[in-house]
Amino acid sequence: MLLTSVADIRVLCEQDCPVVAMLRPRSGPEQWVVGQRYELWPWVPAREYLDSYGNLCQRFVIPRGEMRLAVTSEVEVADMVSVDVHAPATAVDRLPDDALVYLLPSRYCPSDAMEDQAREIVQGCAPGYPQASRVRDWIRETLAYRYGVSDASTDALRTLEQGAGVCRDFAHVGVSLCRALRMPARFVVGYLHQLDPMDMHAWYEVFVGDRWYTFDATQEQPRGGRIVVACGRDATDVAFLSSFGALEVQDMTVRVEARERPAA
Repeated sequence: MLLTSVADIRVLCEQDCPVVAMLRPRSGPEQWVVGQRYELWPWVPAREYLDSYGNLCQRFVIPRGEMRLAVTSEVEVADMVSVDVHAPATAVDRLPDDALVYLLPSRYCPSDAMEDQAREIVQGCAPGYPQASRVRDWIRETLAYRYGVSDASTDALRTLEQGAGVCRDFAHVGVSLCRALRMPARFVVGYLHQLDPMDMHAWYEVFVGDRWYTFDATQEQPRGGRIVVACGRDATDVAFLSSFGALEVQDMTVRVEARERPAA
């Protein structure tokens, strides 16, 4: 599936404001970036680097006043996410080095306080993909999708207390429960084709059967058509715009459209 994603953002600063943006997807095993355009109005010098999680980060200073950022990407992605109901758990001593950090508790994912609940949820499920799948189903069955009940400080435990949240909150709960079961889990942000209403989206991935699998408790069935922009321990690591000064996002428009592949 060939997707075109557009993120168009207007921000306002009272003073010059250094920022780090994560708006540009990169090619990887599950997606290929065919083309991309990154525009800043007014134009300012910028540089790009890879963070410790492999995300593309853009670093620049937004001048006092209003700025517009627009990123358009054409990305080839899978029509369907991979599913393997028989994928076993990967023993910790066999995990890749870069997966180990995703076993640890983090700011929004206090997995060390959720092991008893996680064990209860997956009782009777085989370790590995079956447990991860049960966690996703339990979140969908238990939590209500509702705006306005969470904010930037809400962690997974708070979401469970409230019984509701949005995609970010569902993903934090999934990550926490899977880590509590000794399965590496990472928080993912990006775009989902035909998401309604359209916006940037969050889900999570779990490492079982020696690879990462996608899980999204906001959806009834596993769905493809996903563009990954960034991944990390939780939302702390993947903010689309991290500002180091006073900054107000005035407007943000997101579009994702499927395109016909050009003829050879």
